[in-house]
Amino acid sequence: MPAFSSRRKLFTTIVVSACFGASVTLLVEQQNALAAPGKPPGFTALDYQEIIQLTNRYAYGIDTCSNNGYDYADVFTPDGVFIDRNSDEGFRQGGRVLARGRDKLAELVGGGSRGCKTKLIWTDWSHIMTNQVITPTPEGATGRIYLLQLRVNGPGSIERHGGYEDVYVKTTAGWRIKSRTHVRNNAWHNPLLQTADLN
Repeated sequence: MPAFSSRRKLFTTIVVSACFGASVTLLVEQQNALAAPGKPPGFTALDYQEIIQLTNRYAYGIDTCSNNGYDYADVFTPDGVFIDRNSDEGFRQGGRVLARGRDKLAELVGGGSRGCKTKLIWTDWSHIMTNQVITPTPEGATGRIYLLQLRVNGPGSIERHGGYEDVYVKTTAGWRIKSRTHVRNNAWHNPLLQTADLN
């Protein structure tokens, strides 16, 4: 009897897993079928997952300066750009380029020619990105994602630190970030709810 019960549980697990996989596939197919004109056909669940992996690799790269900063740089295209529209100066300018290209991006997180020897303001923080929304476009995809920071105000603290507006492209090496813009907390609020400084 226990063996029969185990087989029944295994069979149920297989059936549920198959149904879940079919549901995800159906959902992606429905999204493709309802796509606006100009949306590239065949944007798959794998495409979404690969873009999400860029976000995860970005967080590890910026938090650890791994591979001398190049693990961070390599989630971008070779001419990728990071734009600040979050700091006071970046907000005042309507966006300022902090780094463009692989070497400058590695240096931005303390690597490259800097050798990961300089403690940066976020060295003891952890980047947590959540609520990612990915929108396919004829050129690739765009995205928005909240940025949370752990330990900004000491152990156990967590703060919202704006979010990122992204442009993604699919390269021969896979999906990469073409541009990432750091924006303020209320950047995506209804204009009637925004304050002049978007905070």
